Amino acid sequence: MRDFSWKYFAMTGDVDAYLLYKQAAGMTADEAETAAATQLLDETDTYEENE
Repeated sequence: MRDFSWKYFAMTGDVDAYLLYKQAAGMTADEAETAAATQLLDETDTYEENE
């Protein structure tokens, strides 16, 4: 389940898939939500730098 949710997140960027991945890793929903938001911000910054 972890592998599927990670691959789905990597292909789509779907935050729910990332939350499922983190939940499977044993994080609480609040921790996973914070991590997902941070991940999206980091990806946005990287994308903008590469343009």
